[in-house]
Amino acid sequence: MRDLAAQALLPVNTALAVALLVLLLAAATAAAVFRLSPDGSRGRAREILVAGVRATAQLAAVSLVIGWVVHHTAALYAFLLLMFAVATRTAGRRVTPNGTWWWTALPIAGPVVPVVTGLTLAGLLPVRGIAMIPVTGILIGGALTATVLAGRRALDELRTRHGEFEAGLALGLPAHDARTEVIRPTASDALLPGLDQTRTVGLVTLPGAFVGMLLGGASPLLAGAVQLFVLIALLSVQALSVALTVELIARGHLHREGREGVTGVRA
Repeated sequence: MRDLAAQALLPVNTALAVALLVLLLAAATAAAVFRLSPDGSRGRAREILVAGVRATAQLAAVSLVIGWVVHHTAALYAFLLLMFAVATRTAGRRVTPNGTWWWTALPIAGPVVPVVTGLTLAGLLPVRGIAMIPVTGILIGGALTATVLAGRRALDELRTRHGEFEAGLALGLPAHDARTEVIRPTASDALLPGLDQTRTVGLVTLPGAFVGMLLGGASPLLAGAVQLFVLIALLSVQALSVALTVELIARGHLHREGREGVTGVRA
């Protein structure tokens, strides 16, 4: 019954494959033609194509193993650990090219682990079963996005306004406080996507958790409750992720040595 409902929404056939290919090529073409890369090259076009191919392969692999994973606790935790490791690596390399990238593990794990643990202890999220993977994945994904946006914006701002940072030091501010004054306003913009999604839910978009519950046969009321839970949990996780990212940069643990300079970042 659920397969029939899903097929009614998006049938899995040749037409879908063709549509996905056309959309992927359209995205890559737009990035290439308008040179939507930081350096004005066509590098983003290649990244889009690679991302599309990777997503296809990864989802195919997950589809094959997830049914087995959810029935084996050890495999379930191993899969969640893999998700966390990939998220940390992805976020870290987006924020900085140097060896401090691994510090992004903190703003990802820091908010997600206590939230998932609390939900599990409260009985809202069973340890075994299909719910653990998508809920944890959504929270990890939200933390990843917030960490990347906050980290990149903060380090870019620290480079651009390096003179203000040095002025703060000259006035007697500790390096931590001088950095915080510079980076906090722009880093806070990382919360905007989550805020906008929460404000407009049901009016502009019907997010995946809501649609998935409906396809699974749940009532609209139950689907709405689950989606509300996901959105509020995401706001909590993302706010903590941004706060931790700002603190790591302010303390000089996460930096781009050789770009902002050793003094500007690590002093």
